[in-house]
Amino acid sequence: MSRKRDLNDPGHNGNGRTEPKLGNLDQLDRPHAPAPDDGLPKITVEPAYRRGAPGVKSPYKKPNWFLIVLIAVLLAAVGGLWFNQSRLRSLVPRTDFDEVLHRAQVALQQGHLDGTDGTSARELFEAARALEPDNDAARQGLNDVGRAEIARADAALQAGKIDEATQALTNARELLGGGSDVDRLTQEIAKARVSSGQTDTLIAQAQQALSDNKLDGPDGAAALYQRVLAAEPDNAVARHGMDQVGDAMAAQVQKALTANDVATASAGIDRLAAVLPNYAQLPTLRASLSALQAQANSALTDAINQGNDALRAGRIDGDGNDTALAHFKAALAIDPNNAQAKAGLGQVAQALVVQANAAIDAGDTDHARQLLDQADALAPGSADLVAARARLGQPPAPAVLPPSAGNGGAAGAQQQENNSALPTAQLTGQQQIQIADMVSRAKQAAARGDIMSPPGDCAYDLYRGALAIDGNNQQALAGLQALPGEVQQQFNDALRGGSLKKAGSLLDALNNLEPGDAAIAISRQRLANAWFDQAEQQLDSGDRDNAASSLEQGRQLQPNDPRLREIMARMQGGR
Repeated sequence: MSRKRDLNDPGHNGNGRTEPKLGNLDQLDRPHAPAPDDGLPKITVEPAYRRGAPGVKSPYKKPNWFLIVLIAVLLAAVGGLWFNQSRLRSLVPRTDFDEVLHRAQVALQQGHLDGTDGTSARELFEAARALEPDNDAARQGLNDVGRAEIARADAALQAGKIDEATQALTNARELLGGGSDVDRLTQEIAKARVSSGQTDTLIAQAQQALSDNKLDGPDGAAALYQRVLAAEPDNAVARHGMDQVGDAMAAQVQKALTANDVATASAGIDRLAAVLPNYAQLPTLRASLSALQAQANSALTDAINQGNDALRAGRIDGDGNDTALAHFKAALAIDPNNAQAKAGLGQVAQALVVQANAAIDAGDTDHARQLLDQADALAPGSADLVAARARLGQPPAPAVLPPSAGNGGAAGAQQQENNSALPTAQLTGQQQIQIADMVSRAKQAAARGDIMSPPGDCAYDLYRGALAIDGNNQQALAGLQALPGEVQQQFNDALRGGSLKKAGSLLDALNNLEPGDAAIAISRQRLANAWFDQAEQQLDSGDRDNAASSLEQGRQLQPNDPRLREIMARMQGGR
């Protein structure tokens, strides 16, 4: 508080200013006397921090340099391990890999190059590469096996063992993918197979085959002339003979083009290109085929669209050409393998089954039988058709299925031909036990993938047999109608697992069980793509024979797929 200055104060200097005083410093270390109670609230004030004051801790902690250095060292160590993991991994003992690699090297040194029992050098090096795909030792080992096969082929050829030399050369080609030694041995083996005395015989056989219009195939004129040319590339008679083969094949293609037979013309051009990829008339023939295909595709598209329109309008079948059945049949006449036209016929069959069920509900059993017979001619394996026959009280008719689906339908119907369809109330105890057993076995067969075969023991036959005894059995009906979904799932699993042949069998079964399903076309394309992928992989590894087989499987599924042409061009060009 301010107060009025006293001029008589000793601290007053007379100049209007009061000098500061420190007071009695002798009492500085003594404790302060308690402040008088002035009635105001108490306030506790922390003592100010003074550097170096005894007993007073600094509010700021010193950095722990040891901890910081330790963290930095740990981070550096982790980073080093991460960036050098490949090198460090190579220092870790690899018992399995090293053991397999050692066994492979021993087998190579012993000359045990190839086999099927898992002990050959090739099998063991491939197993080592499977364990470590990027390992250089495994890759080099396979290359060494290929070089050893070249040496074995040379030795076998010198000893006159042509078959052994051929097998060794095949193995070398698969491992090395080609090369000058492979080309040299190929020509030398061909020469060894065709001696001077055999050349005349082969030419005579080729000329006779050409006269008989037997152009391709293992005993055809083209194959025989090519055997001569493999041994004697400059043989003038064989060269002229190949030109004659090309002319004869071109004439067949031209005949098919004139008849507007797109399928035959396309297949003929493929055969000609495989035999003589550089034949002069090939570009002209292909251009003519493209023009014909454009016309045929237009007519095919129109027929399919008209068939779909008639189907939506309810013109399923009957007299005249403006029915779904007539239009889809016209489409198949243009392209017998067209998946959309086949699916259209399946939809016609389904529509007939729907009409038959409606006739059954109305009590018109005669008309229902007629409709089911018509559907049976279009889709004999349809699950809905079998279920409708069971409702009608007819034993399932013997199904005439395509060869790919097996003979299961006919066998199953024959197995139950003596069993009449009886109402559930009239079933004997023995029949009920028999039905339950057949339904149980059918479910087990479906789980195994035995859908349409083996005859009598497949899911399709067993469900049909149960319905032949009791057309109203709900478990058999539900099981039969659920088969398409189960088959589709098994098809997907087989395709993912690379089991392409099994997937093809399941696709055939699906096509018989549910021929009108548009999703089948998608599954067909997926399977064709898988075969084409496999053909390309086999071609990349030098396995031309298996590549050709895979390509043929894909061609059967999708004969007009652009990839088919591309892979065929690669094979013909030797790439």
